[in-house]
Amino acid sequence: MISPPFYHVAVYALVSVALIGALLLAAWWLGAKRTSITKGMPYESGVAPSGSARMAWPVPFYLVAIFFIVFDVEAAFIFTWAVAWDLLGIVGLVQITVFIVILFAGLIWLWLKGGLDWGPSREGRTKRG
Repeated sequence: MISPPFYHVAVYALVSVALIGALLLAAWWLGAKRTSITKGMPYESGVAPSGSARMAWPVPFYLVAIFFIVFDVEAAFIFTWAVAWDLLGIVGLVQITVFIVILFAGLIWLWLKGGLDWGPSREGRTKRG
């Protein structure tokens, strides 16, 4: 026999699946059935597409995006630690300190390897001058 709290989860899951199914069915039934060449064209903010959509983004863009995600997650961990710092005591302080030191060492390594360099380098400026 299933315990009563699981009935609530089962009812919630059934209602969710039924609602999603009903909405998908309504979209299919009420949606437009006619297609045309104009409807099949790509559209972006009122501007007709020109050129290839396969433009390459510069690699530093992706690197900075990844660094942002890493340090954003770090901030989330630190904020959650700060909320419960009085419950964690000295053990929690040591753990968050090790966490921050490891991430700081990674940031220093990244900086020394040139991963944070966006614009023209100093070497490039001195060679031009």
